[in-house]
Amino acid sequence: MKSTRSFWILSGLASMLILGIASEKGWTQEPAAVATAIAEAEAAPTAASNAEAITIVQKHVDFVWTLVAAFLVFFMQAGFALVETGFTRAKNAVNICMKNLMDFCVGSLAYWLFGFGLMFGINATGFFGTSGFMFSDFKADADAWLYAFWMFQVVFAATAATIVSGAMAERTKFSSYLVYSAFISALLYPVFGSWAWGGLYKGGGWLEKLGFIDFAGSTVVHSIGGWSALAGAIILGPRIGKFGRDGKPRAIPGHNLVLATLGVFILWFGWFGFNSGSTTAANKDIALIAVTTNLAAASGAISSMLVAWMFLKKPDGSMMLNGVLAGLVAVTAGCANVSPLSAVIIGLIAGALVVGSVIFFDRIKVDDPVGAVSVHGVNGAWGTLAAGIFSNKGFSLAAVGVQALGVAAAFIWAFPIMLAFFYILKTTIGLRVSVEEEMDGLDINEHGNEAYAEDVVQQPSGYVA
Repeated sequence: MKSTRSFWILSGLASMLILGIASEKGWTQEPAAVATAIAEAEAAPTAASNAEAITIVQKHVDFVWTLVAAFLVFFMQAGFALVETGFTRAKNAVNICMKNLMDFCVGSLAYWLFGFGLMFGINATGFFGTSGFMFSDFKADADAWLYAFWMFQVVFAATAATIVSGAMAERTKFSSYLVYSAFISALLYPVFGSWAWGGLYKGGGWLEKLGFIDFAGSTVVHSIGGWSALAGAIILGPRIGKFGRDGKPRAIPGHNLVLATLGVFILWFGWFGFNSGSTTAANKDIALIAVTTNLAAASGAISSMLVAWMFLKKPDGSMMLNGVLAGLVAVTAGCANVSPLSAVIIGLIAGALVVGSVIFFDRIKVDDPVGAVSVHGVNGAWGTLAAGIFSNKGFSLAAVGVQALGVAAAFIWAFPIMLAFFYILKTTIGLRVSVEEEMDGLDINEHGNEAYAEDVVQQPSGYVA
């Protein structure tokens, strides 16, 4: 028994000695350390997977930002409706609201059917795209970005179409309005857009390849809409009572500048999506773009106020509202490549231009009830030139020349085509309502509705020339 007990005691002491030495040398810890290291290596992402995760997050944020910006631009439809309604008479309010509603509805389908493909399809010639109609050759799992991109672009197409509504307000047949809204969204706007922006998705336009700068559409959207509006106002003719027998213009005041003011605030708000959203990416550039956009709007309002005060002897409210819009339109081309100081200068000139332009078109007997041609056509052209003049890359006569070419191309493309198109409408289905319908108001005759209760005093129809 004693020998057995001694054996186990000696064996225990030997084991303890061996374990102590192993512990001191780290032998017993090595398997555990290796297991821990393996687990940590499996759990911790590699540098490559980190980069991949960041790319995925950035892509998703780009989706969200682009769509939020698109929704802001869509909200501008409400702004246009309120501005136009406020600047015109109460008896036409329903008609104007329905036009602003339906040009987006008609324009969305027309742009989906034809416009997007013409604008961003494969563009071998530099003049228009030839693919992508109705989302053809599109695989949702591979090209999901196309949905977001299309949504952002369709609200721009609707903006170009709705600009025309204001210049032709209070005397245009509703059916004709639907036809030309579809035409602008399906063909007129997309083809010019392909010249300047075709490379944003596929291909590339001839103006774009020359270095033409129009970041968010002073010319692509606003001048195209403005020159189309000028053609429509000319073919349509002035409202009854706008010009007297002596040829002098007479004021036909809008019925509600409160509505118009609210509309301008909505447009100003939406313009942050219009300009900053044109990055189609959530990056640091959107900050400068928002600043230049805001400064141009503010300086445009101040400039128009001072000029109107000087020449009209009053700080005219409608001129100040249009001054805001003129500043916004003018900075849209260069909002990403001009300094804040340059944006202020661009806005100041735009505000003065819009006052002078409204007076000029009145004097040559073009009746534009809301000043759409002056705000969008004239200041779209000015803003496009300004993007070259005030470019952060420095002044270049060649660059300004390309800008001037783009301005001229927009006018030569839009004005003659729409002049002919409106003339065809006039001689076929008719473009203008009858004298009786115009005097009574388009709300009752075109829609069978009234915007206001009977106790609201209607603005007079004006004087018969």
